[in-house]
Amino acid sequence: MKTARKGSVEMPAFMRQLVKETEKRVSSFFKGGRGGAAEGEHPGDGEKEEVIPSPYLDRPVLDKLAEEGCARWGLTYALGSMQGWRANMEDFHNCVPQLGGELADSSFFAVFDGHAGSTVAQFCSQHLLGHILATGGLCSEDDPERVKAAIIEGFLQTDKHLLSVARREGWERGGTTVVATLISPYYIYFANCGDSRAMLCRSGQVCFSTEDHKPYSPLEKERIESAGGSVTLQRINGSLAVSRALGDFSYKGAENRTPCQQMVSPEPEVCVVERSPADEFLVLACDGVWDIISNEELCAFIHNRLRVCTDLRDVCTQVIDLCLYKGSLDNISIILLCFPGAPQLSAEALHQEAELEDLLEAKVAEIYEELCARGEEPDLLSVLTVLATTVIPGLPPGGGIQSKRNCIISAYYQQRETHKPTLPNGLGGS
Repeated sequence: MKTARKGSVEMPAFMRQLVKETEKRVSSFFKGGRGGAAEGEHPGDGEKEEVIPSPYLDRPVLDKLAEEGCARWGLTYALGSMQGWRANMEDFHNCVPQLGGELADSSFFAVFDGHAGSTVAQFCSQHLLGHILATGGLCSEDDPERVKAAIIEGFLQTDKHLLSVARREGWERGGTTVVATLISPYYIYFANCGDSRAMLCRSGQVCFSTEDHKPYSPLEKERIESAGGSVTLQRINGSLAVSRALGDFSYKGAENRTPCQQMVSPEPEVCVVERSPADEFLVLACDGVWDIISNEELCAFIHNRLRVCTDLRDVCTQVIDLCLYKGSLDNISIILLCFPGAPQLSAEALHQEAELEDLLEAKVAEIYEELCARGEEPDLLSVLTVLATTVIPGLPPGGGIQSKRNCIISAYYQQRETHKPTLPNGLGGS
């Protein structure tokens, strides 16, 4: 990452090394570590059971998609997205930093988290904004009630259009959650449909966040049951984990009920926040982030990272890595939007970051030497385990030791290289 340290290895290399070291232990978790049969074993004596494809991979896909851009009125943004442990990548996004015509000072961003396939998420990422604009409710007057109505109508029209396409193309399954923001000169509009989430940080604190739509929420559960469904295992009919989404038409067939009264509603919850010079940054992310880290933790972590990183793509990458190391098994997507009041690079913060990384390198070297002295094999997991029980001052708030794992891995491989046995003269060369 772009900090005071120099000559560090690229993050993907670090992460790949970690996966290489931990592959056997993590794979066993999915291949019988929780009581199932191990790979190559059969659950019965000659009996054949139906094999259900796992939604998870044996090792995560770590390649990241990264984008960045800016708007003429001072907004900068970056996107980071990674498939991770999921068998398929089902996240999509839409980043429009500058709308056209009289809306040239307005921006639109959205994250689409698909389920049961990626088709619906991809379709909606291409068409939602167009349906919102087609309502005519967005104009230079910037009337909050009119804009809110336009956003809701845009969602409903997208779902209606999607249904006709699904019938024509034979899309039987699949849906997507959506979290979106429309930023105008005076207001920030938040639209949430599902369990992806948006968060606004102002003056270093969480100012606003959207509410997740889960089947067990009282109002959501009431609608589901009124439409003939049930909530079992915190899911609709024991299956779907979200109560609002675009698509999922098998849950939208109750007769004599409007689209918004179905078990799964396509209606977004739209909130408006007046803009302030104290606005720092805004985050849109799928539940692969929010299932792992709280609003307050992510706000603190990004606030800290913006003081040591100039590249917003790097900040997004660090968030993704943090969620992966904290245990996220989902696709991970995040859009980070920075306002003119966002934290700036700080010489003091850079100095503290350098001191922290020096301390971590020294701790890794100390642990490595202690393990060698005891005759133990100083593998990476052993070093990480010992370090996790060590008090380390100055770790990034909201991130903890997991947020510096790449630095630790780099230090570990430096130690391994340093302790590599030296061959006698004349041996090992050509």
